[in-house]
Parts: sequence; C-alpha cells; structure tokens
Amino acid sequence: MSTVLNQGAEEHPPVFCYQVNGSCPRTVHPLDIQLAIYLACTVGMLITVLGNLFVVFAVSYFKVLHTPTNFLLLSLALADTFLGLLVLPLSAVRSVESCWFFGDFLCRLHTYLDTLFCLTSIFHLCFISIDRHCAICEPLIYPSKFTVRVAFRYILAGWGIPAAYTAFFLYTDVVDNGLRQGLEEMPCVGSCQLLFNKFWGWLNFPMFFFPCLIMISLYVKICVVATRQAQQINTLSKNLAGAAKRERKAAKTLGIAVGIFLLCWLPFTVDTLVDSLLNFITPPLVFDIFIWFAYFNSACNPIIYVFSYRWFRKALKLCLSREIFSSRTRTIDLYQE
Repeated sequence: MSTVLNQGAEEHPPVFCYQVNGSCPRTVHPLDIQLAIYLACTVGMLITVLGNLFVVFAVSYFKVLHTPTNFLLLSLALADTFLGLLVLPLSAVRSVESCWFFGDFLCRLHTYLDTLFCLTSIFHLCFISIDRHCAICEPLIYPSKFTVRVAFRYILAGWGIPAAYTAFFLYTDVVDNGLRQGLEEMPCVGSCQLLFNKFWGWLNFPMFFFPCLIMISLYVKICVVATRQAQQINTLSKNLAGAAKRERKAAKTLGIAVGIFLLCWLPFTVDTLVDSLLNFITPPLVFDIFIWFAYFNSACNPIIYVFSYRWFRKALKLCLSREIFSSRTRTIDLYQE
C-alpha cells in the first residue's frame, strides 16, 4: 500500500515557476481549461478596449458632446482603455499560469500601471459625481461654475494624484525598506506581489473608501433633489423641462455606473484589508477572481451607456454607417429627439 502511494506521489511531482530555491509553486491546469480561461480573458479585453475606444472617439469627434461631463467620461474611458491594452494581457497570463514570467522591471511597471489606472477610475467617478451634483442641485450657476477648464483641472488631478501616489511607493525605497517589514516572509520568486502586504492593505482601503463615501453621499442628495424636480417639471417651459430631464437622466446613468463600480471593487478591497489582518489566507484562485471581478468594471461603462444614453446609441449607429465619412456628421445634434 505504501509503495502504491509513493508511486502516485512520484507521478504528480510539485511544479514550480522557476527551478531555483524559493520559487513559487505553479498550478498547472488542463489544456482545455487553460484555453477556456484565455478565451474568456480575451473576450473581456476586447470588450473593454473596443467599448472604451468608441467612447473616446465619439466624445472627441462629435462637437455636441464637447461638454465638461463628457470630457470626464472621455478621460475615464482612456484609463479603462489603457488598462485593457497594457495591464490585462499580462494579468491574464499570470492568472492562468499562476506565475510571473516577465522579469522584475515589467513586474514593477505592470503593478504601477495597474494601480494607476484603477485609482484614476475611482477619482474620475468621484469627480463626475461632483459634476452631476452641481448640475442637479445648482442648475442656474452650473454652466458658469463647472466649465471645460474646470473639467480639465479635475482630469489633471485625476491622473496626477494617482500617478504620484503610486510612483512614491513603487519607485522609491518605501516598498523595499519600509512596507516589506510588515511581511512575515518575503514573496516567493515568480509572484510579482509588490504591494500586497499589511501596510498597503490598510493604506489602500482609505484610497477606495473616502472617494466612494463622497460619491454615495452626493448621489443620495442628487436623488432627493431630482425627485423634487420631477414633481415640479410640469411648471417649467418645454426647453427647460427637456434640459432638466437630460441632467436627471445623466445623473441616474452615472449613479448606475457608480453602483456597479462599488459592486465590482468592494470584494477585492475588503479582501485586501481583511487578508492583511489574517496573514494572507485567501487562496490564490479566490484572490484572482476578486481581481478580475474588479477588472470587469472597466468593460461595464460602455455597456451602461448603450442602454442608458440615446446620444451614445445614435453615435454608434453613425459610426457603423457611411454617414461617418460625411463632413456634416460632426455637427449633428445627437440630443435631438
């Protein structure tokens, strides 16, 4: 009996990422499962990249869409596009192969871009919430208060703060000399887990929690004011009523986007915090699922726009037809019923 067990153990020896001491164990999936996961990841990446690229093109091309809100949407779509192009391919290989094969330089760069684009999305959704709050709650002063120049300032902050914040932790000695003191043991070779330690878990949670708290607070107030406006809508002129209706529609759509964002990101963020308290007991497969669930949010926004924005559907139809080559197409009023 003992001989049979030993033979079985010899038939399935442990597999490691690298043939060196301290290498990470590697999970080897059957070929059909590997292909299925790669196919799912590829479909997700295509939806993310193509959907967000269309948002970028539509807002850039159609002059009627050159508004402060839509410029924020364009910048958000750029972050999601870059995530799909620069981050997800390597993340897919790491998830399927359970190893990092691309060296230390790309590991650090990949972690930087991953964190940058994700934090940029959080900041942009927060700024869009501020924009919608101003449009709904202060409609008379909104055109002069939230101008294109103000929107570009928010965009600059939405990219600049995450870029500086992430660079500080990844391209200084903080990670090597400070943060890793919170780890009971160094990461194994082939893991590419630069920031997932106790200190980062506590530091990362406020970066997610406080913007989300701002978004939720603003949208609660927006809902209250929008409900009151809906009751008064019949007393407005036709033009003012149409404008108010569009603003409430935009607020509702972006509220859905924020809700889906919270749904996608909350499991990963909470797990990162809790895991840091429990010495990282989350199984790698579960952690990968949480990460990809968060990545999935980047593909959601264009899908939300298709079902919620009439102008988005009209722009999509124009881009898929010959009319897009007409010089008059850029000036079409997509908001016209």
